[in-house]
Formats: sequence, structure tokens, C-alpha cells
Amino acid sequence: MSIVQTQTTSFKKELYQAIHDLSTDTIKVALYTGNASLDASTTVYSSSNEVVASGYTAGGQIMTGVAINSSGYTAYVNWNNVVWTSALTARCALIYNASKGNKSIAILDFGSDKTSTTTFTITMPANTSTTALIRSSN
Repeated sequence: MSIVQTQTTSFKKELYQAIHDLSTDTIKVALYTGNASLDASTTVYSSSNEVVASGYTAGGQIMTGVAINSSGYTAYVNWNNVVWTSALTARCALIYNASKGNKSIAILDFGSDKTSTTTFTITMPANTSTTALIRSSN
């Protein structure tokens, strides 16, 4: 098992190729079990080891409220919190671009299995140049 929190290498390359438009593309987040193998080499969404639970739909949810900003030498991106109103257990998540062939963007590692009995929430960090979910700088 390998779960590594990171922006995927393919995403970094695809930014320079102008493949992703995070302001208009449909960005989704899918939840996975501890059996998932997600790291920098993950290139696309896969349903392998995705969470199966009542109230959870394969493929995850669309992320909303994108905010793209810059400060000094850093560009950064964040979204609203993502909420599932169901009981489930997840170990990690994959953010991916459903508009561009389900290309991967980033892996979120929860550190251990996280279990909810009614509501499962991915809480996004503050949208600043030092804490936003996705940051690029020199």
C-alpha cells in the first residue's frame, strides 16, 4: 500500500501544456480505502479501492467554489469544503479533472482511516499562499 499526499507529477507537467483550466473544468474528488495505491505517479481517476457506501457515488463529488489567487512568487488554488451526508470510512482522496479524461491533480492523505456516522467532510485549508490546497512557487 502506498498513499503519498502530493500534486501528481502528470498534473504539474499538464499545467505547462495548458491542459487544465481549474476555473472552468469540472474538478472532482473521490474517496478511497486504505488499500488504495495513490502517489505522485497516479495519472487518472480509477475506481479501484474506491469507497463503497450508501450515499457515496463512485467518482466522488464535484468540487465547487474554486478560488485562484497569487501573492508574491506563489500562485495558489483552493475550493469549498466537500461534504457527503452518509456514514463511510475513507483513508485518502484523489482530486481529478473530469473534463479532461479524468486526469489526476492531487492526492490527499488523511493519515489514517477516517470514519463518519452521518457526515463526512473534507475541510479545505485556508486559501492563502502558504496554506492553500494547491500552490506553485519558485
